[in-house]
Order: sequence, then C-alpha cells, then structure tokens
Amino acid sequence: MAEPAAPSLLDTVRELWQELPGLLNDRIELLSLELQRAGAALLQLLVLTVAAAILGVTAWLVLWGAIVMALVAAGVQAALALAAALLVNVAAAAWAVARARRLLPLLRLPVTHRHLLISPAPPTPRPGSAGAPSDEHPDLRRPAAL
Repeated sequence: MAEPAAPSLLDTVRELWQELPGLLNDRIELLSLELQRAGAALLQLLVLTVAAAILGVTAWLVLWGAIVMALVAAGVQAALALAAALLVNVAAAAWAVARARRLLPLLRLPVTHRHLLISPAPPTPRPGSAGAPSDEHPDLRRPAAL
C-alpha cells in the first residue's frame, strides 16, 4: 500500500492562509467580550469606590463630631474643641498633599522612559545628596508609609 503524499509547503501555507481570517475573528471576538466584561467590572468598581468614599467621609465626620462633643463634655470650650479638630484635619490633609506631590514624578514612568531612550542622559544628582546619583526614585526603593 502506498502512503499518501505529504502536503507540500505551498499547500500548507495556502491552508494556513485560508484559516487565518477565522483565527483572527475568534481572537477579536474574544477580545471584544473580555473588554465588555472589563468595562462592566470597571463601572462596578467605580460605583463601589464612590459609595465607600461617601460612607468613609460620613464616618469621619461622625468620629470628629463625637470627639468634639467629648471634649466639650470634658469642659473644653466648643470653639477650642472645633479648632483642635480643624487643626488635626488640616495637618493630615497637608501631609497627604505633600506625599502625593512626592509621588507625582513616578507618573512619568522614569525608569521606562530612561530605558526607551536611544542615548539616555546621565542621571543628575539630587540637591543635598552625596556620592553617585541613584537610578531609582526614593519611593521605589522602600514601601510606601502611610
């Protein structure tokens, strides 16, 4: 018995070329379905984040209201108790803004940008730093402290 002849390279390429649109359509349809599911999940995440933020702010206000009421009940003047609460909150907000400003340079993706340059410029030393400049942003070397 004679064995069937193996398909030629040209026949294999033709078959592959004919199957290619179907393979691409399947991949595109899968991507489309995944993007729809991801969009729905993103919307749910956004709604849940807004709800959590509203509930968190409400809890924060109730907490500080209770602290002010406790201070007033302990004999502290209401204006002084409110001023203390305001001072603590303004200090916390100032810390959060300062921390956010320190993180802003990371949004520029400095390490990726440096690796994508054809001839990267040498890193410049930071003011007040001794020795060779570091390749990393200080917040990349250590975990973020809250």
